[in-house]
Amino acid sequence: MKYDAAKHHRRSIRLKGYDYSQAGAYFVTICINGGLHTLGKIHDSQIYLSEPGLMVQNVWDELPLYYPGVEVDVFVSMPDHIHGIIFLTGNNISGDRPNKPMTLGDVVHRFKSLTTAKYRHGVAKLGWTPFPKKFWQRNYHEHIIRDEESWENIREYILNNPIAWEDEPLHLEKYHPLPDL
Repeated sequence: MKYDAAKHHRRSIRLKGYDYSQAGAYFVTICINGGLHTLGKIHDSQIYLSEPGLMVQNVWDELPLYYPGVEVDVFVSMPDHIHGIIFLTGNNISGDRPNKPMTLGDVVHRFKSLTTAKYRHGVAKLGWTPFPKKFWQRNYHEHIIRDEESWENIREYILNNPIAWEDEPLHLEKYHPLPDL
């Protein structure tokens, strides 16, 4: 179905008028479609990554190698989502669009595309758990990090996320069982 603004009232969750290609730090959360627990398990406040979780971690770590002007900071894969901090340094020019800087959305899109392609390969060749339709949810959550205090608080939140997981009853593995890793 073709998008029709008169019928489809999608509202952007991005900050209106903000230039997401400008240099800065951005906290992102990306969720797996359907809440499937495919990236790992949490036990005793530690994340134990599955093969797909390790793949997602590797793609995140390699973003700066392939995209100039993109740097990554702390990152955590949770069973059904990821949290991380992306820095755009101001020289985030894409090789395929030399006159247009990459936006945060471009970086997230490429991350999602790379990991989805690699996950599909894992399903076909390695027996990873299949996913319905799309691997990642359609959108992502972001927060513009405006100062060092906010950056430190967000870093702490990301690093402590596995600890908080076990205290959250909505994430109990009985709802989304995963085979032993």
